[in-house]
Amino acid sequence: MTVTDSDVETDQPRRSLATAAARNLATTTKSVPQMQGISSRWLLKVLPWVQAAGGAYRVNRRLSYALGDGRLTFTNTGADVQVIPQELTELPLLRGFEDVEVLTALAGRFEQREYGVGDVIVEAGRPQDEVYLIAHGKVNKVGRGEYGDQTVLGVLANGDYFGDRVLAGPQDEWDFTAKAVTPVIALVLSWSDFEALNGNAGGLRAHVQRQHAGGEQRQNAHGEAEIDIASGHAGEPDLPGTFVDYELAPREFELSVAQTVLKVHSRVADLYNQPMNQVEQQLRLTIEALRERQEYELVNNREFGLLHNADLKHRIHTRSGPPTPDDLDELLGVVWKEPTAFLAHPRVIAAIGREFNKRGLYPSSVDLGGHQVPAWRGVPILPCGKIEISPTRTSSIMLLRAGEQNQGVIGLHQTGLPDEYQPGLSVRFMGIDDKAIISYLVSAYYSAAILVPDALGVLEHVEIGRED
Repeated sequence: MTVTDSDVETDQPRRSLATAAARNLATTTKSVPQMQGISSRWLLKVLPWVQAAGGAYRVNRRLSYALGDGRLTFTNTGADVQVIPQELTELPLLRGFEDVEVLTALAGRFEQREYGVGDVIVEAGRPQDEVYLIAHGKVNKVGRGEYGDQTVLGVLANGDYFGDRVLAGPQDEWDFTAKAVTPVIALVLSWSDFEALNGNAGGLRAHVQRQHAGGEQRQNAHGEAEIDIASGHAGEPDLPGTFVDYELAPREFELSVAQTVLKVHSRVADLYNQPMNQVEQQLRLTIEALRERQEYELVNNREFGLLHNADLKHRIHTRSGPPTPDDLDELLGVVWKEPTAFLAHPRVIAAIGREFNKRGLYPSSVDLGGHQVPAWRGVPILPCGKIEISPTRTSSIMLLRAGEQNQGVIGLHQTGLPDEYQPGLSVRFMGIDDKAIISYLVSAYYSAAILVPDALGVLEHVEIGRED
């Protein structure tokens, strides 16, 4: 039987100091305050940070678009998608129309709509009174087959369109149903909006009517522009080609801000600063939370976040759902010039390992800043918990090329701020109120820019929970 201090009779003399009393005189070894929400924040580490004087950074680009390929080209500013005005001449009824001002006004009238997997975009039998441009995603055209059963009549993807005959006036009913196979971003123009512009667009109405009356032969069986080929005879036929234009309105990335007001009672700051400074610890954890928010916004913000700013042509889908070596190779094919790193949710990285192991492959590791991290084809695969997992257990994998000299992805901040505590982060004393509470304004300024489209690729809809 073990005898404790409490078991000893109080009238018996104590021969040694009780542990409870001794503890009051001892100095307890303590940790600094811990915070479970602190992550590795690899994205903030791999991005080179560029000074954005004046709080903004302008990305000047050449604007390239191909005429005569039968497909439309789009640009996106964050989650907002626009069609390049000159590309509207890929629509059969607008081919040959050269008034850029009118085309720009027409492009501005398209409405952006987003559809989920399985959503019906148009339904057979309903009035056909809108033009649809597929900016991103895949769409099945479903209708009656040769034997009367429902079948897929065709598949539309990035750059395709349907309903373009509406430009000549409202048509008959849709003879097929269009369903989204993947999440779809479409630009839609109604007949009424086109007609409202047409009344003030000079020769647009006449051009459309001429094309409608005699221009159908300029479209091949696939809905693409016919390419006239001259061979075996004299002459100099016009050949389709590409030309390069400059962006007239380069995009400017303004610095965003994450802020909070840290409040500490003066009594705490005065009396409880040993063995560790309470204000410093409060500030440290506050800054950690701001940096976590900063990385989240760099990934997910609809204006400047990388997932939303990736070029539509560089967002690809997995071949079968789970992340396979072929999928990562295809992503490397998008960002093939000196890729810096893959970024994926830790659970997606685990799924990558499972899929590789099924095939007898074991990704190697590379040293990155003293850390051994998994890699594929020598490119590090870094965890980023800010890339979210959907309720259907799918996520995305990003691959980026970093650096201003590499025409890659860069982080933006501004140093030299008043009361700067860390680069791009300031801590300003705001005063003491009548309840003796000290306030500090903590602000982090940041943004990100993709200098050229092929600096970032995204593998979308990656399944992480499929069981074989």
